[in-house]
Amino acid sequence: MLFNSFSFFLFLPIVLVLYMITPKRYRWVLLLVASYYFYMSWNATYALLIAFSTLVTYASGIYIYKAKTEKLKKVIVAISFITNLAILFFYKYFNFFSETIGKTFDIIGMDVDAPILDLLLPVGISFYTFQALSYTMDVYRNEIKPERHIGIYALFVSYFPQLVAGPIERSKHLLPQLRDLKNFEYDNLRSGLLLILWGFFKKIVIADRVAILVNTVYNNPGDYTGIETVWAVLFFSIQIFCDFSAYTDIARGVARLMGIDLMNNFNSPYFAKSITEFWRRWHISLSTWFRDYLYIPLGGSRKGLQRTYWNLFIVFLVSGLWHGASMNFVIWGAMHGIFIVFEKMLNKKKQNGESTTPTLSNKIFNGLFTFSVVTFLWIFFRADTFNDAIVVVKNLFNWKYENLFNGSLYNLGLTANEFIWVLVFVVIMLLVEYYNSFVKSISKLLVQQHIVLRWAVYLSFVLIILVFGAYGGEQQEFIYFQF
Repeated sequence: MLFNSFSFFLFLPIVLVLYMITPKRYRWVLLLVASYYFYMSWNATYALLIAFSTLVTYASGIYIYKAKTEKLKKVIVAISFITNLAILFFYKYFNFFSETIGKTFDIIGMDVDAPILDLLLPVGISFYTFQALSYTMDVYRNEIKPERHIGIYALFVSYFPQLVAGPIERSKHLLPQLRDLKNFEYDNLRSGLLLILWGFFKKIVIADRVAILVNTVYNNPGDYTGIETVWAVLFFSIQIFCDFSAYTDIARGVARLMGIDLMNNFNSPYFAKSITEFWRRWHISLSTWFRDYLYIPLGGSRKGLQRTYWNLFIVFLVSGLWHGASMNFVIWGAMHGIFIVFEKMLNKKKQNGESTTPTLSNKIFNGLFTFSVVTFLWIFFRADTFNDAIVVVKNLFNWKYENLFNGSLYNLGLTANEFIWVLVFVVIMLLVEYYNSFVKSISKLLVQQHIVLRWAVYLSFVLIILVFGAYGGEQQEFIYFQF
């Protein structure tokens, strides 16, 4: 059930009405049933995987808390991690590793028939697995006490707004809210609907529109060169942000309607002035998860510079693999890791020299350089195969200058008017994101305005979504559902 589907527009009001009329102590039952129904609308069988992961991590938390020795606690943590990661590996990575092993044997001249399984990747498996495992670690570290109420804990793992694409919530943030579900409040309704509206604007008006051009080029990368490839690469950078951050906005908005606060997953990442800063602003719930549950356990920055660099590289290599079971994602993650390590080394040298305050021109250059690097690396994220990614990279520099003036750009699925309008909306989106992150909360600013102006803004965005939105086609599905 997609957020931008007719079935969800029926599902959500029914859940909200039932939520409001259900006695407070039984609301968790309603939300748990709704969450499983939401997930089962994709594949009912795979709901068993969530239930199994829930039972394993729930029991792990109880037994970790009861364990008398540190060694026993570590054994229970290991069992929890191995069990959950084995399921994730089987469904998401088995074929990738099987193919890799088969190709390796081919290189050395051995003919090995590597088994390939016909499996459908469960939607959101990486997200809910990581969320459940973070609970196990939080209990082990004594950051929280185990949740005794299995129904509340099951809701924590499966809560439908953020179930399939995050944000990956922490137990100490979400569990207390689920134990004390709030009554309906007007302020939550207003701010929640505003987040949902902004999410649909980014998803339907921008992401799904630019996806038309992006898909045209990336589906046949050898057919397009120069300006056509450049725009496809730039537009995917816009698409991936608008698509993924839109899901987060809608998820946060839906949860806000029920008085539940989900963490912000994005903070204007394309205004970052370094790759390191970009990852502090992009997919925050995942980057902080890797920091807390992988980077720090590996030793973090506590064991010398060389170890720090290796730890950073390993984190981003694993992050790439988390995103997808293909060499493209591994390369994408590894390249980010290399840039992060390079920045770390460069900053270390600067610390040994004279400290200078960056000038405005330096900030602009750093921002443009960071955006260019991130946009270039998205090629490996988006391309269907590594060979396709190489073709796209080559064609970035294979210019046919007549294409600058012959209108070939408008043969990629977008008319001239659609192209201009989408650029206008991208500029509006960037201005709003910048203002919201660095100046003042847009929702708070709107609240302070006259009711006529507020509703003029609301209705204008509704009209824009209805008139300029892209409807129909595969691009409507959220990109991060595949992870």
